Amino acid sequence: MKHSVSEVKLSNGSKGLLIHVPDATVMSFYISFRAGDYLAPQDKWEAPHLMEHLILDANEDFPRGRDFQAEFERNGAYSNASTSTHNITYEAECADFEWQRILKCMVLSVTKPLFLKDEFHAEVGNVREELVSRSNSHFQQLSLALRSAYGLTAATYQKRLEMVDNVTLEDIIEHYKNTHYASNMRFVIAGKMNPTRRAQIKAILGGAELPKGRGRKKLPHEKPKGLKTPLYIPNDTVENIYFYFDTFMKRRMNDKELHAVSLVNSMLTETLHSRILGAAREKGLVYSMSSNIAYDIDYTNWWFGAQVQPKNARGLFDIIISELQKIHDGKISPEDLKAAKQYRLGRFQRSAQTVSGIAAGYMWRYFFEDIVDDYLSTPKHIKAVTKRQIVDSTRELFAEKNWGLGVLGRNDRRPANRLAEQLSILW
Repeated sequence: MKHSVSEVKLSNGSKGLLIHVPDATVMSFYISFRAGDYLAPQDKWEAPHLMEHLILDANEDFPRGRDFQAEFERNGAYSNASTSTHNITYEAECADFEWQRILKCMVLSVTKPLFLKDEFHAEVGNVREELVSRSNSHFQQLSLALRSAYGLTAATYQKRLEMVDNVTLEDIIEHYKNTHYASNMRFVIAGKMNPTRRAQIKAILGGAELPKGRGRKKLPHEKPKGLKTPLYIPNDTVENIYFYFDTFMKRRMNDKELHAVSLVNSMLTETLHSRILGAAREKGLVYSMSSNIAYDIDYTNWWFGAQVQPKNARGLFDIIISELQKIHDGKISPEDLKAAKQYRLGRFQRSAQTVSGIAAGYMWRYFFEDIVDDYLSTPKHIKAVTKRQIVDSTRELFAEKNWGLGVLGRNDRRPANRLAEQLSILW
């Protein structure tokens, strides 16, 4: 979908992106504050999450949260919010004809929350239900436990449930005052734009009644440490072994490197004919498998994960090891490279078919580091990836020997130890 993007900086210290999508019939809004988990005391971990829930409840114009939601959604608009390690992000999407009303509703909720005591108690119950529901995901449980074991900012849902009652309404109000100020706010808005609409958006956001503050909150510096022994979580209720393993580089990869490793990641696991997942399915070893690249200020990591029957685990790991070693040895045919590029190009085209999809293409990096990504040049960057870049980048991800394996299952930890020993040859 054709579009153009411009960055705007407002007098109150906030800034963001306005994305013009000429044929759009909807508007997508994302307003984000650096206000996530890392800014809360460890014993009050749920303060940001509970605050996010309460922001969407009662406010100065609507004395009940349900009344506000009824007003927000009356013409089919969508709203939500999310809390991550770094940010709290409020989002909405609506029909083009009511964009102004919806944006004003978002600003109202962010700037004029009432933080009512009865709604606080209700949201404590809702957050408990949410955490219990999420704790039923073995993958999420294992992922969070691994992040914590690496020394990163994380807590399992079970641990978070234990800490919910530590948070008071006063804690939430204090966290709001500490984080919700204009110079800590970023936004991405996508839809049909013209000079009048741009001016109206800037007036609404620039007039938001928030203190200016002292600039953007700084991100934490984290340096993950590999595991000497695998993390093992016993669970007698599951038949399969759940596993994740990570390998870390103690620096942030540059964009060319990230494109190269993303390309080989597609080659290995993202399709049913990929070199790891395709080969494993052909032998009946695993139903699905995932992997991806992640990065932060101080590190880059490549993770792999799946659930597999215990009897098939060693066979699956043999394939993983073999295919990664082939990549390290440069055994990538021109046909493999071309196919992976075509797949990445197709995925990019699909991601840009909706207004919210286009906004997402810019949003994460802009909220992370105030950089306007060169999104429209993505096809050019994909096509430019070389085999040499792939080999060098993947080798460096393993060169520091900073890695870890996590396993969740019904057996004792001996299978996890054997899998870690099998996997260790990669480092």
